[in-house]
Amino acid sequence: MVKDTVSKAIDVRLERFRQKSRIQAGSLITTVFGDAILPRGGRVSLGSMIQLLQPLGVNERLVRTAVYRLVKEEWLQSEALGRKTDYMLTRSGRSRFDEASRQIYAADIPGWDRRWRLILVIGELDIRSREQLRRALFWHGFGETASGGFVHPTADLEKVMDSLVSEGLDTVLAHLMPLVAVNSRTLQCATDIDMVQKAWNLDDLALSYQGFLQKYQPIRDALVACGPEDVSEENAFLVRTLLIHDVRRLLLRDPQLPESLLPVTWPGSSARHLCRDLYRKLLPLSERHLDAHVRLSSGSAPQASRALVSRFEFGMDLDAGAPGAA
Repeated sequence: MVKDTVSKAIDVRLERFRQKSRIQAGSLITTVFGDAILPRGGRVSLGSMIQLLQPLGVNERLVRTAVYRLVKEEWLQSEALGRKTDYMLTRSGRSRFDEASRQIYAADIPGWDRRWRLILVIGELDIRSREQLRRALFWHGFGETASGGFVHPTADLEKVMDSLVSEGLDTVLAHLMPLVAVNSRTLQCATDIDMVQKAWNLDDLALSYQGFLQKYQPIRDALVACGPEDVSEENAFLVRTLLIHDVRRLLLRDPQLPESLLPVTWPGSSARHLCRDLYRKLLPLSERHLDAHVRLSSGSAPQASRALVSRFEFGMDLDAGAPGAA
């Protein structure tokens, strides 16, 4: 009976994904590269990627088209070996994955020193440059103020400026003034919470986090009740992929505000804990699936780096197939 509960919960999630009217194959491939391929050297044969995604209803044509676009967008680069082709991350692609990984696999949201990081725009920017800047800073979690500046409570301003250069926005830097400010808490002045409410729309994000919990809570609860022993290696990989795929897309919209600036019942905290717990339970089985199916065009099987087990800051013996911590 318990085994049937686990299988049903997993089948429901997988079938809902397969029935989507439009699967964004490029985004899914990006998830697989960052979560599964990057720890194995960041390189994989096209045939392996096709094989990994086929059980999710992504056919060969979709994979080939999406990979071609990712190459055009300079996320991936290719290398032919006879009639076969390997794909690997570009330098900029790896940099983007590294930044995303720090958010996805972090154990907790960092604390706050009660200082605001501000980026003021000095002078006029043309419409195109302004929009490029807004998108780049949105990636780092910045909110936009009514005065046209940008704000975040914990961002590393030096790294943000460096990233703007790598994104081709170096000519914009002359118009930016990065500052660190403290709210003096003068009577009747705006509060830190007022700043949050004006700079970010958290209501829609909260609804998305609640939807995430509804998708994965039944799977986590079933696994807690019986353990992962009755989950197939393939299904463990598929659920792990969708789990990280969904949380990655949420984090693209999440400014990663400190808990002291969030509502007490903020669902993002529960979603982060659920993701960590479910990932722990799925990782050993899913890695065995990857061991069996990830190949380079040469036929060799790249091995996962031991750094993989540092994700979410937990220890795990991949060979034993069970988490080192519950």
